[in-house]
Amino acid sequence: MTNNASLVPETKGASVVITHHVNPALQAEYETWLQEIGPVCRSSAGLLDWHIIRPIAGYTDTYSVMIRYETERHLTQWLDSPERQALIAKATHLLVGQEEYQVSTGLDFLFMQPDAAPAKPPVRWKQFLLTWSAIFPLVSVVPLLVVPVLDAAGLPQSHVVHTFFITAVVVALMVYVVMPRYVKLVRHWLHR
Repeated sequence: MTNNASLVPETKGASVVITHHVNPALQAEYETWLQEIGPVCRSSAGLLDWHIIRPIAGYTDTYSVMIRYETERHLTQWLDSPERQALIAKATHLLVGQEEYQVSTGLDFLFMQPDAAPAKPPVRWKQFLLTWSAIFPLVSVVPLLVVPVLDAAGLPQSHVVHTFFITAVVVALMVYVVMPRYVKLVRHWLHR
């Protein structure tokens, strides 16, 4: 990857999913390597979070590392950093094949097809229509369900308190329930 951090806009967050196929005989050494690269990554500028999905013993040799940054520039700086490059070179002998990674920006991860090879995100106007058509019914119905629960729980009857909990429920439903199913339902139109 070339150093193009100065060309990347800073207006939206970015995520990367890095996939390593690890030689099963070298998984213990790879785990030690993760303990070395983890603190270096977590101290990089703009990091929001980092998660490791480990292989299922006896079924797969794949490790996936999901990393989120505040901006694309921060992500690019980490991917291009000499520290990361040196640590990746140190782990090359542990891997079967090359590392693979997929970068998503902003909310693009909501629109990616999980069952397909990495693809270009859909055009923005389709993302807008899909997101709006999913959010509108949620913001119409969720307050009717959440506000009575908050009032019954004895929380202050405040617009700020209500909005805090309503938006938390709407975002959770969008990310974990609605969008994965909705995107799958309209994937042919979305990626046309």
